[in-house]
Amino acid sequence: MTKWDLEGEQEWNDGQQAPQHYTLRLFITGASTNSIRAVNNLKEICETYIKDRYTLEIIDVHQERSIAEKEELIALPLLKKLTPYPERRLIGDMSDTAKVLKGLGIPEI
Repeated sequence: MTKWDLEGEQEWNDGQQAPQHYTLRLFITGASTNSIRAVNNLKEICETYIKDRYTLEIIDVHQERSIAEKEELIALPLLKKLTPYPERRLIGDMSDTAKVLKGLGIPEI
């Protein structure tokens, strides 16, 4: 038996899992070099490996201090993968694609 996703673009069998949607939150510090690099690197990774299957929220801790305090951030930039579980945290400019993919649990193409 075959199932189709809601848009009818991707097919999978009953034995396979449906494509997962990734919910990501990237904490940055304004327009610093590392922050800009992290945003650009992460967007490129997402568009290449999980295109149309992710939500990315970018939070500038200078503008959203209450969120930063609640999240107990230890270093920036910091990427937090909320879903699929388990939650993961990655620190840095996201320039090492292989490490980012491994940390997010995304198989390389």
